[in-house]
Amino acid sequence: MEQQQQERSGSNLKPMDAEQLREQAHKMVDFIADYYKTIENLPVLSQVQPGYLGKLLPDSAPTCPESLQHVLNDVQEKILPGVTHWQSPNYFAYFPSNSSIAGFLGEMLSAGLNIVGFSWISSPAATELETIVLDWLAKALLLPHDFFSSGQGGGVIQGTASEAVLVVLLAARDKILRTVGRSALPKLVTYASDQTHSALQKACQIGGIDPELCRLLKTDSSTNFALSPDVLSEAISNDIASGLIPFFLCANVGTTSSTAVDPLPALAKVTRPNNIWFHVDAAYAGSACICPEYRHFIDGVEEADSFNMNAHKWFLTNFDCSLLWVKERSALIQSLSTNPEFLKNKASEGNMVIDYKDWQIPLGRRFRSLKLWMVLRLYGLEGLQTHIRSHIAMAAYFEELVVQDSRFKVVAPRTFSLVCFRLLPPPNSEDNGNKLNHDLLDLVNSTGSVFITHTALSGEYVLRFAVGAPLTEMRHVKAAWQILQEKATALLESL
Repeated sequence: MEQQQQERSGSNLKPMDAEQLREQAHKMVDFIADYYKTIENLPVLSQVQPGYLGKLLPDSAPTCPESLQHVLNDVQEKILPGVTHWQSPNYFAYFPSNSSIAGFLGEMLSAGLNIVGFSWISSPAATELETIVLDWLAKALLLPHDFFSSGQGGGVIQGTASEAVLVVLLAARDKILRTVGRSALPKLVTYASDQTHSALQKACQIGGIDPELCRLLKTDSSTNFALSPDVLSEAISNDIASGLIPFFLCANVGTTSSTAVDPLPALAKVTRPNNIWFHVDAAYAGSACICPEYRHFIDGVEEADSFNMNAHKWFLTNFDCSLLWVKERSALIQSLSTNPEFLKNKASEGNMVIDYKDWQIPLGRRFRSLKLWMVLRLYGLEGLQTHIRSHIAMAAYFEELVVQDSRFKVVAPRTFSLVCFRLLPPPNSEDNGNKLNHDLLDLVNSTGSVFITHTALSGEYVLRFAVGAPLTEMRHVKAAWQILQEKATALLESL
């Protein structure tokens, strides 16, 4: 009976009460702080089997309210075992998704205010702060003035890079169709390297672009898997000769597979004469370009029509926070604007303000700029530069460890904090060691002590080691390499 009463003590929890919030939020912060205190001891990659949670939770929602403590106990016992711990210092998979104290505090404040900032009037600070912090970062990245809000363009926070490429592709599509007529939609062609994120293909599907006309141009090791301007130029010439209409190029600064960097200035010389929208996707590596020694990787961005980087990847800003700049905001607005009667107001009608609802797919939007503002304020550009440089230094150290072990080889140049490598197969291996490296990946990840992922480059199965978790130190890199060596030894001895 006493336990039932304790579990029902949540029945007095109001939807929002200042003192109850204070009490319950303190418990939640303590829980999260304890999680981070012990995260290093948890298996990085969840070890559960599909469907595990349905066996642990009831098949219907509770009729009576339960206590927060009861819920947190279930989080600890049932939810956390099914979590892959992206913030673990032993997480080296995909790309990082940084959290930080500043990002968390900004997210907490955003959740507390809980505004829906679709238009300026719905919460003026949400719009104006977003404009300001995007200008701050444009300045830190030395972006051209065209990308600042004081010009014809400006910055906007999207949820992800997938949303960013979608909205600019739609803007580019509609811009060209206003010239050639909407009936020409089946003739529109997009271009990118075969290393480009699959988000581009999804954007084409959503935007009504023929999937066959999404040209993913072949790359290889001769260009370090970057897009060749000559290959692009030839593809465009062939398409024009066939009566098609080239309209969009997605170039990359830091591809997912190997952090390849496309030659932006040379590509611009191809797109400009052909009136092709030039988008630069720097979702991962854009963060590094606030460091002067890495800024040259986006040289040529002044020729681009749009530029995107994810603050939630490597910039200590909790997910989601994808930053998009455009030179011509009117192109976005013409594609995405709606103006129903219930949203009309004096500020918007008088063109005195930005309404970010017209720069994105959904109407509603969160107060995301708060967390980015807090990150910039509480760490400063110097702190963020130090954060990025430390990860690059650790990746360089890991790369050197791989080079020193003759059983392994580095497959692609390390540009930022990703190392692509593989275990060399014995002579006359039937599949060039692809199964061997697949098995090595499985053995390493099954330990729970480290998590890495893979890609394919020129038909080879390649392991990826991405340094970027905020808690990662050199000792974690050394420990990961030791596990890799031990598992490689065991595999090679079993052959």
